[in-house]
Amino acid sequence: MKAPMLAVALTLGLTVSPATMTAAHAQEKAAAFSTDTPIQQLVADERAKAVLDKHIPNIDQHPAYGQFKAMSLKEVQPWSQGAITPEMLEKIQKDLAAIK
Repeated sequence: MKAPMLAVALTLGLTVSPATMTAAHAQEKAAAFSTDTPIQQLVADERAKAVLDKHIPNIDQHPAYGQFKAMSLKEVQPWSQGAITPEMLEKIQKDLAAIK
């Protein structure tokens, strides 16, 4: 059950199980992944981390990870000294959007 549907169900006083709420939250979270998502949130999800590892292997092992993990890839890109290109961001965005 998606978040808007969940809100309608709750407004109407319908019973929504914790499992349904958890599933709705997981779907909403997955759908929200993009190059604007903080890197630490991408790393925390195995599917999103697989996308990162495909395009930027071991980003979470970078010596400065603690300094940039709360930033998005789009925010880090100008500081990456060319390591993260606009083309890479496009490919990553496409792969993140495909996560269901």
